[in-house]
Amino acid sequence: MADAFDMRHRSRTLVDGPDRAAARSYFHSVGYEVEDLKKPLVMVAHEWIGTMPCNFSQRALAQRVMEGIRQAGGTPMEVNTVSISDGISMGTEGMKASLISRELITDSIELCAIGYSFDAVVVIVGCDKTIPAGAMALARLNLPGIVLYSGSIAPGRFEGRDVTIQDVFEGVGAHAAGKLSDEGLAALEQAACPGAGACGAQYTANTMATALEFMGISPMGSATVGATDGRKDDVGVEAGKLVMDVLKRGVRPREIMTKEAIENAIICAASTGGSTNIVLHALAIAAEAGVELDIDDFNRISDATPLIGDMRPGGRYAALDMDRAGGTPLLAKRLLEVGKLHGDVMTVTGRTIAEHAEEAVEAPGQDVILPAAQALKPTGGLVVLKGSLAPNGCVIKVAGHERLYHRGPARVFEREEDAMQAVLNHEIREGDIVVIRNEGPVGGPGMREMLLVTAAIVGEGLGESVALLTDGRFSGATRGLMAGHVAPEAAVGGPIGAVEEGDMIVIDIEKRELNLEVDPAEVQRRIAARKPLPPRYETGVFAKYAKLVTQADRGAITR
Repeated sequence: MADAFDMRHRSRTLVDGPDRAAARSYFHSVGYEVEDLKKPLVMVAHEWIGTMPCNFSQRALAQRVMEGIRQAGGTPMEVNTVSISDGISMGTEGMKASLISRELITDSIELCAIGYSFDAVVVIVGCDKTIPAGAMALARLNLPGIVLYSGSIAPGRFEGRDVTIQDVFEGVGAHAAGKLSDEGLAALEQAACPGAGACGAQYTANTMATALEFMGISPMGSATVGATDGRKDDVGVEAGKLVMDVLKRGVRPREIMTKEAIENAIICAASTGGSTNIVLHALAIAAEAGVELDIDDFNRISDATPLIGDMRPGGRYAALDMDRAGGTPLLAKRLLEVGKLHGDVMTVTGRTIAEHAEEAVEAPGQDVILPAAQALKPTGGLVVLKGSLAPNGCVIKVAGHERLYHRGPARVFEREEDAMQAVLNHEIREGDIVVIRNEGPVGGPGMREMLLVTAAIVGEGLGESVALLTDGRFSGATRGLMAGHVAPEAAVGGPIGAVEEGDMIVIDIEKRELNLEVDPAEVQRRIAARKPLPPRYETGVFAKYAKLVTQADRGAITR
């Protein structure tokens, strides 16, 4: 296949022949020479933006990738799209833009790839939604390509310990409870984020970045190298060379992104206590790749996967600790030792994940990635619950805490801001179940993350006695008994919309159930009587998204 594949399978139609002189003239105007246009054209897409650290190093990394492409005989062209910082927008209207940006980034990459007839694609990703967007775009285009993570931020130092952005969010709750002074909070916020890179633990960005390595669409060992680590330049150059090799071999993303590969990605997340957002994003990637994946698959996979990565937010270590311990190859090796991974899944390098795992180098004495015999839990951190309150499912993370059952009275809030104010006013009591609705894919729109609320609950010392559920999402940095992605959502008539103040709710993780202790006939009466809230946006991208988006149990993709 390598000899037969035309490495200029698309760009020939754009730049070859007398009738394409005008196109070539435009390219000449921005610096491309005649010889450049006779080589394969490779898109190097990224989401650099000058508003946050997560993607701030991407333009520099893109230059290294482009260097590798040139060395391997291609002509790289840089393409820039948008990104929204979850951490900055958290708790504001802007958080609604985050999940919506996943679809916009995917669409943008698709538009440029087709608009400029690129032969191959490298997508550099960083902040949370950019990572699944990169994979979704490749699956949709099915052009030879890879995804490259620009890397994690280094941890900050505060009072003699490593800190991440999670500590700042929880510090807000501690400050509100009088446990942290104004000066302490100010010093913590100054220290937590020392430079470029995505959030520094097994939150959504690092969960998804490592998952894409296990999926095979990112080169193994590339994700855990930090954004400001000097090795990242070499990772970029090698990625540029690799995409040219992928192009030469004619390997397309859908050949890599099989059902087994996507299951490997979920296994990676479950084994490290990763973000619940893997559920939403894996479903979306599978849909774009034409792979059958159901929300019930997550219980099957997580139940068979030991939790062996002692990673924050549930564990002790940050992302760069995982890199120093041995990175994703070591994690794969540990899982393969006990038959918990599809080792024969092919990766973009042309080698299987098992072959890469054989090259793992373990740091002496490390206890970040444990042998399965010493697993923190025998099963993974992801659980899908169903029941009268979530007929189509909801997602909960059990890594890092032991509470498996909670029955309590509902404290009902129609939006996140109201719940946050109640927490800050000390109106939430031990035993309560905080219900935040109208924050789903349609109702939000955009499924805001509730990190501000969950972190404030933890910061106030209620993390072990209060539960929370929502038709919105949680951050990868969330910890505590929190159920998100409740489907169907309130805005489309889901039973979460029928919950009233004081109703008793039962969260039973062992039974995999989330139930409302109200007679079903009464629930239906309430739903029928409930007046839907008017759309929050009448025009523009938010209104468009609300009309096109599916429910969370289908990945909140637009159709």
